[in-house]
Amino acid sequence: MSYAIIGFGKIGQALAHAFARKNIDVIVASRRPPEALAPQAWAIGPTVVAKSLREALEADTIILAVPFGEHREVAKALPSWKGKTVIDAMNAFPVPEELDGLPSSAFVAKAFTGAKLVKGFNHLGATKLADDPIVEGGHRVVFLSGDDEDAIAPVEALAKQLGFAPVKLGKLSEGGALVHARGRTWGQLIFQDLFKKEQ
Repeated sequence: MSYAIIGFGKIGQALAHAFARKNIDVIVASRRPPEALAPQAWAIGPTVVAKSLREALEADTIILAVPFGEHREVAKALPSWKGKTVIDAMNAFPVPEELDGLPSSAFVAKAFTGAKLVKGFNHLGATKLADDPIVEGGHRVVFLSGDDEDAIAPVEALAKQLGFAPVKLGKLSEGGALVHARGRTWGQLIFQDLFKKEQ
């Protein structure tokens, strides 16, 4: 399984730290050329490699960590997303009117035609996301939701590999609403820093 993080702002870098901590290879890309990202990527760890957006999109699993308004530009970069898993780590706030009541991930899924989309890694701030998720015998929780059960399983496995405790919330319109912005308020689980004790 190959991984890429699209977007190298605070959240993208925090996720890159999580991969580097476990020595898992990950490609990072953004609107900036790879040589502009390379020094920062290398400073995070040798398994974090900056490449062009085109090269990054060859990965099996793509983590979206761009500002919400830029996701459509990323979506246009491939004619079809069939066979790809897209992890939506973005937050749409304040909520754009164009969502028309949809959870933001359901809106994002429309742009990534054919992809298996999972909402995840979005409820924690960048600092918490970058921190070691194993604390005092427990693992920091990350919430996952999606309309395709088969898509959630590999993302759940990745979260565990990174040291997190994944908690599935169900479909985007059900449990997923707990980690989405609604109107002018955040979902109830946004910014909750929770830990799951090892059994």
